Amino acid sequence: MQSLRDREKLIAWDKDYLWHPFTQMRDWLADEPIIIERGEGVYLIDIDGNRYLDGIASMWTNVHGHNHPELNAALKAQLDRIAHSTLLGYSNIPAIQLAQKLVEITPSGLNKVFYSDNGSTAVEVALKMAYQYWQHKGQPQRNLFVHFDKAYHGDTVGAMSVGGIESFHSTFSSLLFKSIRLSAPEAYRTSKAADTSRNASTDSAKTYWLNAVERVLSENTKQIAGIILEPLIQGAGGMLISPKGFLKELAALAKKWETLLIVDEVMTGLGRTGKMWACEHENVTPDLLCTAKGLAAGYLPLAATLTTDEIYNAFLGEYRDLKTFFHGHTFTGNPLACAVALENIAIFERENLLDRLQITVKHFNKRLQEFYALPHVGDVRVCGMAAGIELMKNPETNTPYPFEEKVGIRICKAALAQGAILRPLVNTIVLMPPLQISISELDSLLDITYRAISEVTG
Repeated sequence: MQSLRDREKLIAWDKDYLWHPFTQMRDWLADEPIIIERGEGVYLIDIDGNRYLDGIASMWTNVHGHNHPELNAALKAQLDRIAHSTLLGYSNIPAIQLAQKLVEITPSGLNKVFYSDNGSTAVEVALKMAYQYWQHKGQPQRNLFVHFDKAYHGDTVGAMSVGGIESFHSTFSSLLFKSIRLSAPEAYRTSKAADTSRNASTDSAKTYWLNAVERVLSENTKQIAGIILEPLIQGAGGMLISPKGFLKELAALAKKWETLLIVDEVMTGLGRTGKMWACEHENVTPDLLCTAKGLAAGYLPLAATLTTDEIYNAFLGEYRDLKTFFHGHTFTGNPLACAVALENIAIFERENLLDRLQITVKHFNKRLQEFYALPHVGDVRVCGMAAGIELMKNPETNTPYPFEEKVGIRICKAALAQGAILRPLVNTIVLMPPLQISISELDSLLDITYRAISEVTG
């Protein structure tokens, strides 16, 4: 615990010097910040010694809990060897070993691994690979990407160009490249709201969205470089669930129209949906797969873009041909991050985590249905260990709370006062705890969330 003087200095320095992401700093300056000092398991501990359940896995990254002894040991062992060396012209042992392991555990056919630093850069890599692939295949006119409304693929310019959240991306619209944006394939408002062809988890909804995709593909024959989506569940767009079978049939459309399928598994990968990869639920092998967040178990920045031999081979040629993929990052394949990622995957395997997780997933889903008893819960959307609880002023008429009422923010503050860290997506409360959370810890998290919603919404 920090002394009073040190505590006051840290708060003052934070407000004087730090600019926090996705944060209105005027609001931040008016409040007293929670400053995290350490972690234990699924708990974060602040400089005053207060303990908080980490209900969002430290921005969807933590898998096995904080301060995990085996992950710590892997990090320290690698640190005793080397912290970083470049992959530009050289290689390193953990990067090689992790690439082999990623090929082993991802869908069959994804045989090449390109490292970067975070989810946004993993997506940038995929977009540039797809674009350049078609150049090498003699089809330079394929320069359009199909993506979905409410999609979030990151904050770099390319990733924003295939995003679909107006509040995040509209400011930068003049910087973005041209793309084709379709309404989101969501099975949305599954309980109290009206059941329409656009907003229901039904075969008709799936057909509606697939027809929209095929119409775009047919109207832009040989113009589409690729289709990109978050498989099964859109995260930052509101925890929106796609209709069952949509991903599999979308993959079939991509193959039919001879374009590339890019899956953004940055949030959905590494067990979050109950399988190692979301695309496994529908037996889909994409042309490119992006992973980050949980890859290094929440310890260090690390991302990877996996692709097929077909795409990789299109870049092979003589030096003078300029077929090289001219893209890279200073910390690409960082040995520390790769060593932790290897141990992360080893823990999955040693502890048979995915099989063991199924009990927790069922309990999570069952407990979440209790939230419908709260009068202002309009919908509960859940996929594996990821959930969104949407609050509405009037669920019967689908009337949302006004943005300026900050209902989601107020609920998260109420939960914080009771010992849990949550994250609002406007009026949708996200629950995404570490996968290793126990049933009793999960119950505590859900109980706090329930009370916080009840307290704020009455």
